[in-house]
Amino acid sequence: MALDKEGRPQPEVPVGSAFQRAVQDAVARGVQVRRVRIVSEPVNEYVRWEHSITAEHNIAIGESVRWLSRSLASTLALPGNPFWVFDGRLVRFSVFDGNGNVVGHQFSEAPEVASLCSSAFTVAWDLATDHEDYPLD
Repeated sequence: MALDKEGRPQPEVPVGSAFQRAVQDAVARGVQVRRVRIVSEPVNEYVRWEHSITAEHNIAIGESVRWLSRSLASTLALPGNPFWVFDGRLVRFSVFDGNGNVVGHQFSEAPEVASLCSSAFTVAWDLATDHEDYPLD
């Protein structure tokens, strides 16, 4: 188990989770699954841990992952919460509490919301760096 700099265990990521199966199934159907992680630099210990498991837990199941320095995201029109866009029409927002725990989800099928999120993601994706090329230092 990985430890943070204070010696606390980092979260476990179970292999074969429902999320991983869903991504694998989608990729097998020809769906492109992409993720941009926007991070402050220098990165903290949690982001180092997240980076260290990305190849094994995201890329290995077919997800494409890029990293974007928060300093490059200033001019992006991004929603206030992390989101997923499904089929260009359904948006799922993840809502977190102050400690970083997911406390709920919001959904929207409004065409203008899907358009905003899709275009924001495309710009972020184009600015971001592929996982294997993203330096931590």
